[in-house]
Order: sequence, then structure tokens, then C-alpha cells
Amino acid sequence: MKTILITNDDGIHSPGLRALEAALSPLGRVVTVAPDRDNSAISHALTMNRPLRLTSLTEDRFSLDGTPTDCVVIGLSQVLEHPPDLLVSGINHGGNIGDDISYSGTVSAAVEGTMYSVPSMAVSLCGEPPFNFANANRIVGSLAATIMDYGLPENTLMNVNVPNTDTVKGLRVTRQGRRIWKQAVQHTRDPWGRLRFWIGGGTPLLDGGRDTDVHAVTNGFVSITPIHLDLTNHEGISYFREDLALENMPW
Repeated sequence: MKTILITNDDGIHSPGLRALEAALSPLGRVVTVAPDRDNSAISHALTMNRPLRLTSLTEDRFSLDGTPTDCVVIGLSQVLEHPPDLLVSGINHGGNIGDDISYSGTVSAAVEGTMYSVPSMAVSLCGEPPFNFANANRIVGSLAATIMDYGLPENTLMNVNVPNTDTVKGLRVTRQGRRIWKQAVQHTRDPWGRLRFWIGGGTPLLDGGRDTDVHAVTNGFVSITPIHLDLTNHEGISYFREDLALENMPW
């Protein structure tokens, strides 16, 4: 029997996590290790300044008082006796496209799984609530079965973003686009009149490239993006060596 480890960054009580469990349970044994609370936008944080508490809720379902990355580490090393056939993170309440990928706890959990050589997929539902998980469930089930049959390229995870619409136009293999938020910092005052800042919201500035995740989701398509662990800009190596001559600088 196949084993699938799942987690998320919205927390153990998230409807998206329940939807993911339902979508994947026909494919094998599903083991859930998820944060005990919302960890959105926590990126790839590991908890190293305190011990972690793992709580067994039901058979094969656990909550952890840590981050999504913590959940993957504990799930792989302490909950499962053998590496799973697949790791899936999601279904996130909101998209993880463009620059949002850098902040995403959902994607970072899949990055951690990939670092452990486990085929990994991050899944997000793009749009505003109420969220309809029906399309995402169907797509996740098909993609999960495909990954377990054929695998993924080395050091590569699959980032999936499903538009929150009744009808999906199709699937598109995309590159990561750009989505920068304008006016994302709001000013407010506490009860004593002191200035405070709230990060979040604002207006997204979208990448118009037709081959991007941003363009695909905006136009009603599922975006499937291969994300590689190697962050090196390989073209930049020659620029640093030859144009800037950094290796010849006195030091």
C-alpha cells in the first residue's frame, strides 16, 4: 500500500486539509501531521528555540505545535517508519503564485520533503472565500497518482495552483511569475495613539507573461510549476567571474 504524508500551513482544523485527506485516501494510507494553528506566510522556518509537542488526534492524524517545515521533519523522522511515496502540502486557502512562493509555508513544506528525496507537491486554491474544493480535490487526486507512478525530476517539487471557480478551463505547465504587492503595509494606531504597522493586503502588481503561473490562474487555468531547490542563477556565475572579476579582487 502506498503511503502519503500530508501537511499544510493553515492548521490542523483547516477545511482545505480535510479536503486533501478525502482526495488522497483512495490512493493509499494517508498520514497527517499539521500545525496546531495557522502558520501562513511563515516560509521555511524551523523551531529551534524550544521543544515541540506532537499530539495524536486519531489514527494517522497528528497536530504539532510548530511550523509546516517542523511537521515534515517530525513526520518523516518520528511518525513514519519508512519514507512515504508522496508528500502533499495543502490545500492552501489562497494562491501561492509569483513572489508569494518565497513566503509560503505551504510550498516550504513541499521544499522540505524534496530535500529528503520524497516526491512532493504543494497545492493551493486561488481566489477569495468561500472556497470550493471540488475541482482541487479531483485535480490533486489525478496528479498524486501520476507522481507516484512516474516520479518527479531530482530536487524538484510540483507547485499546483487551482482557480477558485466552478469551471476550470484546463491545465498549464508554467514558470514562476511575479506578483508584487503595492501598498501592502497599513498604518494604524493602538489604543494609546501609538503608530503601528500591519503587513498584508494591498494591490497586486501582476506579471503579464503568458507562460507564468500568475497568467494561467488569472485566466481560469490550473497552474503547475516545477520548483527547483537549486536557487543559483547560473548565468550570473559568468557575470560575477568575468564582468565583475570578483575572483580577482584584492582582499
